[in-house]
Amino acid sequence: MHVQPSSTPAADRPRSPAAQFSAPNRLSDYWRFYWAVAEAQIGGWLPSAPARLLDLSSPDFQGTHRAVASGHDVVTLLPSPDMAMRRPLTLVNGRAVPPRPARRGRMCSVVGDSALLRAFASESFDGVIADNRVLSRQLATEASLAEITRVLRPGGRVLACVDSVVLGMALLAEQDCWPELSHAPSADVLLVPWPDGSITRCFTAEQLTECLADAGLELEWLKPRTVLSASTVEMMLARDPRSMGRLVEMELRATESDDYVGVHLVASARKPG
Repeated sequence: MHVQPSSTPAADRPRSPAAQFSAPNRLSDYWRFYWAVAEAQIGGWLPSAPARLLDLSSPDFQGTHRAVASGHDVVTLLPSPDMAMRRPLTLVNGRAVPPRPARRGRMCSVVGDSALLRAFASESFDGVIADNRVLSRQLATEASLAEITRVLRPGGRVLACVDSVVLGMALLAEQDCWPELSHAPSADVLLVPWPDGSITRCFTAEQLTECLADAGLELEWLKPRTVLSASTVEMMLARDPRSMGRLVEMELRATESDDYVGVHLVASARKPG
């Protein structure tokens, strides 16, 4: 039987949610936009005075350097010694680039379990960054948040990013999990398999708010990381590659809405005291 080939090149076909978000290409237009938005959100969240921060967001998280450059001392938690960040050697005209002046903040990497922060004393950090979906990958999110609350000083804050039910339902539909999809909106806990075999925990805004409150944290704000779709961003950047700044500004204004439609939710919460 002869199969008629698709008239649309593979590179031009719309990408599914699973393909788009389970294997992000950081060089693509959408992911450059995504991380520009994330950096802007993190920049607005960082304390105004130098602080001691714990970053649970994995070694490839780009917001860590923003915090260090802003004058904060950051402890990053690594899953293994092999994940330690290495500074690449850049050559210009055959010579190494002279080292830049030392940043005001300092960064220290520690190997440990981001779900169990037993290596750290109670009330030892001014802030905790749990971005890059780390709390969705830890299925016992309540226990992780309890540990975060323990290591925060009174008045300390946490920035958290989780997968939303919007993304979870898209992934279930794509995998033909229709019985599970029908119960997803009303589920107390929604666990979703990913194409790579991992499992993620997805949240509604109300569920994330409840988890933060149960851990003893006071919600400051909660919003989608992005509202603009990947196809919209890529179309606009294809028309005008210089429009990245305007798109980020548009996104930051859009996320002031109470309509949580994004694939990831971002929240800031504070420990009373």
